[in-house]
Amino acid sequence: MFYLLIILKDRDTPYALYYIYSISLQIFSDAFCCVFQLVWLGINAFLFVHFYMAFLVDRYYYTRVILGHALSWARAPAACLNFNCMLILLPVCRNLLSFLRGSIQCCSRTAARQLDRNLTFHKLVAYMIALHTGTIIMLYAVIFVFLISQSQTIVMFTTIAGLTGVVITLALILIITSSMEVIRRSYFEVFWFTHHLFIVFFIGLVAHGIGRIVRGQTVESIIVHDPKKCHSKFETWGQSGTDCPKPDFAGNPPMTWKWVVGPMFLYVCERLVRFYRSQQKVVITKVVMHPSKTLELQMKKKGFKMEVGQYVFMQCPSISQLEWHPFTLTSAPEEDHLSVHIRIVGDWTQALYTACGGDKTVVLDAWTLPKLAVDGPFGTASEDVFRYEVVMLVGAGIGVTPFASVLKSVWYKHVQENKNVFTKKIYFYWLCPETQAFEWFADLLQSLERQMTEKDMRDFLSYNIYLTRWKDAEAAHFRVQYEAENDPITGLKQKTRYGKPNWDNEFSAIATQHPGSKVGVFLCGPTALAKALGKQCISHTESGTEFIFNKENF
Repeated sequence: MFYLLIILKDRDTPYALYYIYSISLQIFSDAFCCVFQLVWLGINAFLFVHFYMAFLVDRYYYTRVILGHALSWARAPAACLNFNCMLILLPVCRNLLSFLRGSIQCCSRTAARQLDRNLTFHKLVAYMIALHTGTIIMLYAVIFVFLISQSQTIVMFTTIAGLTGVVITLALILIITSSMEVIRRSYFEVFWFTHHLFIVFFIGLVAHGIGRIVRGQTVESIIVHDPKKCHSKFETWGQSGTDCPKPDFAGNPPMTWKWVVGPMFLYVCERLVRFYRSQQKVVITKVVMHPSKTLELQMKKKGFKMEVGQYVFMQCPSISQLEWHPFTLTSAPEEDHLSVHIRIVGDWTQALYTACGGDKTVVLDAWTLPKLAVDGPFGTASEDVFRYEVVMLVGAGIGVTPFASVLKSVWYKHVQENKNVFTKKIYFYWLCPETQAFEWFADLLQSLERQMTEKDMRDFLSYNIYLTRWKDAEAAHFRVQYEAENDPITGLKQKTRYGKPNWDNEFSAIATQHPGSKVGVFLCGPTALAKALGKQCISHTESGTEFIFNKENF
């Protein structure tokens, strides 16, 4: 309230209210995400308490005599584990998410943007699964070793629950450790293959309860044998004349399958759709080897339709029958082909580079090129670019690829005099650590620069290219050539800048230039840059300008 009073004091009241409204709209997306996460955490808390209390009823009276509350403490996280295992597959059902994104886009753009955070939610759920699994392991170790004095090794390898528990734990450890960023980026194949142990994990999870190791008094038995009255008369149980017959016990039926059968069915359907689409013929029409060791592939696939900024998964059977890798489409929807730019950074990309003749000086015949399978396209945040009057595109390194599609499509729309183009101004920022990274994309920018000059559209696209690292020898050469008409690095009229952008100045300038506009800020880059831009969007939602932040996340 104090903050609102300061605003109302320093500004005229109508503008101050609009300023508050603009900030509210900007943070609504994050608030929506926070509410969703709070609901998820709330359901976890509810299930934990509910199932903890469920094992404090009379049916488990005699079990508690032996184990105390340890069983409740073990079964409560088991319920939360089932709930999170129900959710873990949904964020990776990409066809389902693309369908939902397209369906709700017209109703709620904010809700649609939350679907772009699917992998973030997938990771959160995975952490929760790991937490509950670790809790269950420790509690059952306490139960078997300390409370009933039974060897944990015997339980682990002589019971269904023990054997499946070991399998689940080992699979989960391998999945989580191989998902660490350092392994995922440096040894993608290790991450890819071990992640498919989720199949083993789910099989073990469903089979875990078959042994019915958790036992309680049957419903029929508790009617004739009240444990609160009969526990002190155990010496006369079952004798004639007593009102306390021997109690009957039974294990709980397996319940996990009821939680996961729906998501598993959806995931199987997802895989069938992917398999069908991956079997459709793909023809490589052009291969371009860029000097920066970036491979450009132009392909055709019957019935393929895309939107700007979308991505596909690609497989090369001659390299691996199992590996699928995601690549952003750099072609525009208006073009008659699909294209990707692949930076050669790992074993799989190196093998593809070699298969396409990257290490040869002669041009390969079309029939010698490798066969490819393409699954997609899948939606991303960049699909919303043309919904904004003013757009900021920020790419870091190879993260510029989704914006190649955007810039091409904008050009085609203007050439075709498409009256439905809402976007009036694009600010493009590209941050690269080395000069070689500029080579392939600079060609596209040079073409756009030349064509827009011919169409008298110089003011439509403002591009700012930053070299974040350079050698002293390079700096001396660039300094000598800086007075030339074209930039010595990119060949563009616009000169390359050195260092990193002053985002505060950039956002302030755009806010001043476009008062009253909605500015869509799109980033494909690291998390640290995303946090910096997100803060700038909130702090610069002033002068009637609203900045809305979107980040690529796949």
